[in-house]
Amino acid sequence: MLRLLPYRDLAWELVLRDLRVRYRRSVIGLAWSLLQPLLMMLVLHVAFSAIFRFEVDNYPVYALAGILFWNFFSQSIVHSMNALKGNAGLIQRLPVPKAVFPVAAVLSGVVNFGLALIPLFAILVATGHRLEPALLFLPVAIAIAALFTLGAGLLLSPLAVFFSDTVELIGVLLQLAMFLTPIFYPMKIVPEPFLALVRFNPIRSILEVFRDPIYYGKIPPLSHLAVASGLAIALFALGAWVFARSSRRINFYL
Repeated sequence: MLRLLPYRDLAWELVLRDLRVRYRRSVIGLAWSLLQPLLMMLVLHVAFSAIFRFEVDNYPVYALAGILFWNFFSQSIVHSMNALKGNAGLIQRLPVPKAVFPVAAVLSGVVNFGLALIPLFAILVATGHRLEPALLFLPVAIAIAALFTLGAGLLLSPLAVFFSDTVELIGVLLQLAMFLTPIFYPMKIVPEPFLALVRFNPIRSILEVFRDPIYYGKIPPLSHLAVASGLAIALFALGAWVFARSSRRINFYL
């Protein structure tokens, strides 16, 4: 990954291009990054607090923190898988490391993630949720989430080039993973037969490192933080290794 440092300007230009393209046809542009999670939170609030009626204190904050994390994770993975094919012309013309393209896709997601924190803090204030010093831990939590997501993106982006059905398959698996991650429901309502699937879901560990400072107002326990960091580092190392092994064959499939 150190080989990418000389190409940081290209990565940033790719991030800006992605943001411009993503919102070019949107009437409200970047504001959609702020409104979409709010609208989703309102739908979930009605569905799960009013209809299914399980009790979660300050459910809007709980749900919105989960939605913001999941949007970043899932959208960044999909953009990473499309990054190589979407930049086939540049890859074939320029002698640059191919990893710069999935890296730029995840960095673009981080920018959107940061923008989406604005409505989250607005909800915190509007609902009277205490703003604890633990919120200062959020950059660390986002860095862990970004490293985990980048590892997944590096792992899957070559597969999306070699096998055209990969994006559709991963889309289905992401839907399944969303329901196995306590994004909009608390762990306490998970039926016993499915509890282990949710508890040992690695995405849950990363989510809770992000949610703890926001919802519970605390820095995650050191043991939990170690598990999440270990998962992020391990997935990043695996993704980087797979990408490096696959890199030379990518041009033949573009």
